[in-house]
Amino acid sequence: MADDLAAIDVGNTRIDAVMAAVRSRVAARSLVPGSRLPSVRAFAKTMQVSTSTVVEAYERLVAEGLIRSRPGSGFYVSAQLAPLSLSEIGPKLDREIDPLWVSRQSLEAGEEVLKPGCGWLPPSWMPEAGMRKALRTLARGPDSVLSDYATPLGLPALRQLLSRRMGEHGIGASPDQILLTESGTQAIDLLCRLFLEPGDTVLVDDPCYFNFHALLRAHRAKVVGVPVTQSGPDVQAFAEALEEHRPRLYITNSGIHNPTGATLSPVTAHRILKLADQAGLTIIEDDIFADFEHVPAPRLAAFDGLDRVVHIGSFSKTLSASARCGFIAARPEWIEALADLKIATSFAGGRLSAELVLALLTDGSYRRHMEALRARLHKAMQETITRLGSLGITPWLKPQAGIFLWCSLPDGCDAADVARSALADNIVLAPGNAFSLSLTANSFMRFNVAQSGDARIFRALEKVLRQ
Repeated sequence: MADDLAAIDVGNTRIDAVMAAVRSRVAARSLVPGSRLPSVRAFAKTMQVSTSTVVEAYERLVAEGLIRSRPGSGFYVSAQLAPLSLSEIGPKLDREIDPLWVSRQSLEAGEEVLKPGCGWLPPSWMPEAGMRKALRTLARGPDSVLSDYATPLGLPALRQLLSRRMGEHGIGASPDQILLTESGTQAIDLLCRLFLEPGDTVLVDDPCYFNFHALLRAHRAKVVGVPVTQSGPDVQAFAEALEEHRPRLYITNSGIHNPTGATLSPVTAHRILKLADQAGLTIIEDDIFADFEHVPAPRLAAFDGLDRVVHIGSFSKTLSASARCGFIAARPEWIEALADLKIATSFAGGRLSAELVLALLTDGSYRRHMEALRARLHKAMQETITRLGSLGITPWLKPQAGIFLWCSLPDGCDAADVARSALADNIVLAPGNAFSLSLTANSFMRFNVAQSGDARIFRALEKVLRQ
């Protein structure tokens, strides 16, 4: 009798596994409404179960309404499409290290919550006075500035200014090669829409900005990580990934890397571009931290001449996260296609934000703001390194500029456990595995030095580390 019950339990477990696999494929959109499911025999072989197990699983899914049977033809996904669930598509992580969870905690936090794990400056560090002055000026300007759509490529005067600014970094981009976007994130989203089909492979750095993972998951891409060194991606691992996975895109920061603070070396840049050319790989260079630099690092787009490299940026980190304004610089034919995609997905960009950015860039207030901000960040970087060092938390490297420290915790400490404990003290941290596709950064933590000035952060860390 006991053996019979055990057999029933095992059978139900296998049926549940088959049902879960089908549900996952539907949630990930690899099976869309009307798609034919694998044959019973083929799926039984894939799942390594009996054909009777698959038949029973399919019948139960028919009863749920997820799929339907066509006699003599097979089983098909029902017409109603299940809502896209990013958590179902991605790896199963502790919630405290899930990229979306970390972002939501930071964005939803009240004023009483400290956010050394977030990725932006405190509001008090932004050029509030200059913005208010610019807004007053815009309010007295033409009605179209306040109420009309922008042109498809975006405000011409701002694109001309961005062209000159990129030229200072050796990137030759005419105004017609620049498309304004709402943000750096929208820029990458548009580029993914342009270049990717579901199932295409994309290379990212490991670790990298955690929203890259979530965004690529939404596009149903296969994501492969390449280890990061202090001078850029590991070239040998990059070459092996190209050979094995034949990726369509590579997304990276070549200036100040998020989360490590590393900068790309000229030697590594040339090797990466040579490999990319041989493999027919397109590179998206996310350069949103460019204005934090004291001395500009090499740019892939400058070496490449915007051939295989697409260069993007924004002002969310340096000017305002509320007045959203980013940009894409790329080949003319890609800009044309991106403009069509922009119209199809958001119709037109925000003209008011673009006018505000232009006003601040041209009246001298942005330059003064960034000079003061770089000095303030340098001081905050030194102070944060010292305070973390007293707790046995050490930087992987000392960044040349920027807002991030990628730090190793004392031996035996798990960053997710530390983040979970700190949250009880109203402190949002960013544990390493939120950034690591391979989940090999469990002993690392990213700290935002601009958000780490409160002594309560270090008291809470000390308490957690003692435990």
